[in-house]
Amino acid sequence: MHKDTLLKRLNDKTAVIGIVGLGYVGLPLSLRYSEVGYKVVGFDIDQSKVDILKQGQTYIEHIGSEGIARAIKDGFEPTADLSRARDVDALILCVPTPLNKYREPDLSFVLNTVDALLPHLRTGQVMSLESTTYPGTTEEELRPRIEKAGLTVGEDVFLVFSPEREDPGNAKFTTHTIPKVCGGSTPSCLEVGLALYGQVINTVVPVSSTQAAELTKLLENIHRAVNIGLVNEMKIIADRMGIDIHEVIRAAATKPFGFVPYYPGPGLGGHCIPIDPFYLTWKAREYGLHTRFIELAGEINSTMPEWVVEKIADALNEREKPIRGSKILVLGIAYKKNVDDMRESPSVELMSILQAKGAEIAYSDPHVPSFPKMRRYSFDLESVELTPETLAGYDLVLLATDHDRFDYDTIEKHAKLIVDTRGHYLGVRSNVVKA
Repeated sequence: MHKDTLLKRLNDKTAVIGIVGLGYVGLPLSLRYSEVGYKVVGFDIDQSKVDILKQGQTYIEHIGSEGIARAIKDGFEPTADLSRARDVDALILCVPTPLNKYREPDLSFVLNTVDALLPHLRTGQVMSLESTTYPGTTEEELRPRIEKAGLTVGEDVFLVFSPEREDPGNAKFTTHTIPKVCGGSTPSCLEVGLALYGQVINTVVPVSSTQAAELTKLLENIHRAVNIGLVNEMKIIADRMGIDIHEVIRAAATKPFGFVPYYPGPGLGGHCIPIDPFYLTWKAREYGLHTRFIELAGEINSTMPEWVVEKIADALNEREKPIRGSKILVLGIAYKKNVDDMRESPSVELMSILQAKGAEIAYSDPHVPSFPKMRRYSFDLESVELTPETLAGYDLVLLATDHDRFDYDTIEKHAKLIVDTRGHYLGVRSNVVKA
């Protein structure tokens, strides 16, 4: 009975959708539900985010204020009050799943959120977890908590796992055009999950279980991590041989079959690729398995910042300068081009290593005007405006994130020395060192 009522409400868009965690995943999803006509309640424990949204403003660069203002006008309600969970028909959890200092899964955000919601759960609701995690989380951690609260999963409430696939700043794909994988705790749960996403996502892909959905997300990200690890290793080999790896990758990418280009860089950033593989390696130990391939890729990728610093040291050494006392300008501190997302950014790791070695660090990033609060790093810095005079004032300019908004001709013309970690500058240039 609960299922039929909920399905009807989801299908005719009279259901109220609750989205927990209004970050890079939850906020665009909230706007999408609002856009197609659902009433949306957005939950976030950060009151400052709630206040910004209520004013119709944004705190994520690629999500415009006009979309938020429109959603607010249409009834989108941001709140920090989790007791409002009883007013919604669906709870979609989009909270962080980082690693702890031992590089083990940290599910505290997910579990604390679920525990905080439990007193407000009622019959006839669906809960969907979107946060990347190891296979078994939904069944082993969420389901027992819900059932301990006296609700039967598959009858009273419905539980699904549907991994996020946001790609911030990618104009080719939006929330509704990226196919969505969904697995349910029971067949009834899956049926409800497909109805939950069916109106807002063009293609929903059902899988047989929540575990299959959890592992799907990990495979997607491990696939990238392993291939990036491979090209990072190839970069070191090519560098030693005096070959430009970016030229080689561009040439190989002309093959119309059997090759997909992946590009090396100064390290891995974002939430997914540097973190998610460790969720599987941790869980695999329970089954007596050692994920050698994944861990090797992680090892190579995590050494990239140190390798770049070696290239910087060599480049300065050629000009009879040590790192200590050198003025170094880091170009781009977001983890990828054309976004303001700083999560796990290798640029920040590079800044930290160089500062520890005595360099005087500054940065320029058109997407990040001042250095934000981060869990592991603290720099009291503002973005430097790139002018011929400022560029000429640094001993070395480190191209760490290749935003399109940088004026690369001006940079090349006025910087004394450029270390390029992104392969932007083609061919041989007198003041450019490839890293």
